[in-house]
This record gives sequence, structure tokens and C-alpha cells, in this order.
Amino acid sequence: MALLPRVRRALLAAVVAAAVALPLAGAARPSDVPAPVPPAVAPLRADGGPDALAAALEGRYAAERAALREAARTAEEHGARLRAASLRAMAGADRRFLEFDGRDGGRSAEVVGDLARAERIAVLVPGADTGLDSYARFRAGATALQRTLRREFGARSAVVAWLGYRTPATGSAASLTPGRADRAAPRLRSFVEELARIRPGARITLLGHSYGSVVCARAAAGLPVAALVLYGSPGTGSDRAADLRTDAAVWAGRASGDWIADVPHLRVPLPAGGELGFGTDPVEPGFGARRFAAGDGGHSDYLLPGSTPLRNLARIVDGREPERA
Repeated sequence: MALLPRVRRALLAAVVAAAVALPLAGAARPSDVPAPVPPAVAPLRADGGPDALAAALEGRYAAERAALREAARTAEEHGARLRAASLRAMAGADRRFLEFDGRDGGRSAEVVGDLARAERIAVLVPGADTGLDSYARFRAGATALQRTLRREFGARSAVVAWLGYRTPATGSAASLTPGRADRAAPRLRSFVEELARIRPGARITLLGHSYGSVVCARAAAGLPVAALVLYGSPGTGSDRAADLRTDAAVWAGRASGDWIADVPHLRVPLPAGGELGFGTDPVEPGFGARRFAAGDGGHSDYLLPGSTPLRNLARIVDGREPERA
């Protein structure tokens, strides 16, 4: 039994060392792919009903498609073929982006479904290693959730894939500290508040995967959402769900094969300020979240078509009771 504390101390020492050393290593990485400044777009308006909103959304989608095509040309000229190919796919005629900015690694918000008439809106916030070059994987999850909502419940729904921040790399210092989540939270709050303004009465659910659950937790206070879902989470930086200061139902789930269960749930002050780690595990009873069954998959398997966690996430988005863990 004495071995476990020693292992935990050794792991903590390694994590602290990484938090000190990795920012220096990160400074030497290649510069980001350049991208043009995105054009200004007019705010979306709530008056006029669904038809007027649908017309306004089509105008927004067209403007963002043009921005994506321009960014793809810039990436191609820079020799970034993978980025250019990803951006060309994102600029397809059937794609609907509310936001796009290719600078600083890229920011975007894509709609899957009919946002103008949606009665259920899910906002997906991704975790580490999600970016424009690997965007297809993120969109596949959003598409799977939307299809499940439509097939299982016939819901008028829309899923928004919100890549509104620069996600950290797995195992990097940024993935072990809340700095990027703190910077992303105001952007997420503003985005969700706009959705609530243009679709008053719609049920909005905020879903955060992995490091994205930290972002959601940081944005949660007073946000007009019906449910907050934390899955594959390393923690939130809060000891209890009540500390999130939200009226939303807080759900948490973790698959039995998810490696994040082995991450120490610690919060350690750093000498230069800030904290290392995210504290209490959201699936622990003491956190106070409602637990849903998340199956036996791995860390990246929560939105796989036909999976237990996908069905339960869809039930939460639709306002139904999921299978409990």
C-alpha cells in the first residue's frame, strides 16, 4: 500500500517539471500558418421570425465560406497543403459556419442542422489537439450527434461545433493549467448568449469534452443553458458542481476505457502564479454532478455513431433522462 503514494508523488513531480519546462520548448515551435483578417459581419437579429433569421443566416454562411476560401488560398501560397485542403473542405457549399478566423491556429463555429428553427441546440466544445488541420474528426462528432437527435427523437435541432479557442496539445503545460480555458470562457459566453438571443425559447445544452469541459465550467456562471455536460473531463478547477454557479443541470460521464481516469485530480499552486491541475473529478459523488452511462470506449469515442455515450448525450440535449451510471 505504501507504493501508491510514492507513485502519485513521482507522477506529480513529473507533471510539475513538465509545467515548468514545456513553455520553453513551446516557444521554439514553427510559426502558425498565416491567414487573412476575416471580414466584419453584421450581428444576427432575433426579430422577424424564423424565415427572416434563416435568410440572415444564409448571408452569414455565404460570407464565412468566402473567408474560408480566401484562407485556403493563403495557406496554399504558404505551402501548408494540409491546412489548405482542410479549409477547402470546410468551404463546401453544404457547410454552414457562423464564425471563422484562420489566424492564431484558427477559430470557427459550424452549424449542423437548421439553426433558424431549432428547438434543441447543442454546443460542442472540444479538448486538446483539435484544430483546423484535424477538423474533420470534430465535425464528424457533431454530425453524429445531430443525426441521432433527428433519428431517435425527431427533434428540430442544431449542433454547433464551437472551435472558438486555441486548444492545447495533450501533455503540454497548457493542457495542465487553466490559462487557455480562462481566455476562452468569455468568447464562449458571448457566443452562447447570442444563440439564446436569436433563438429565444430553444433548449441549449453546453457539452465539453476533455479540456473543453474546463472551458465550459469557466463559462458556466449564469449562462442561459438548460444542461451542462462534462465528459472525459480532467476536472473543472472547482471542487463542487455548485461552485460553477449555474442553474443548469450538470451532468458528468467517463467511459471505462478512458485514460483520463489516471490523471491525478490535484490543484497545485505554481511559483510563477496560477495553478497546475483541475481538482475534483466530476464523476466523483462528492462533486455533485448527475452521472450518465458512458460505455466502455476510449477518450475519443464518446460521439461514435451507435455508441452508448452518444445516445445518452442526445437524450440530455433533448431534455430526456439518460441511462445512469
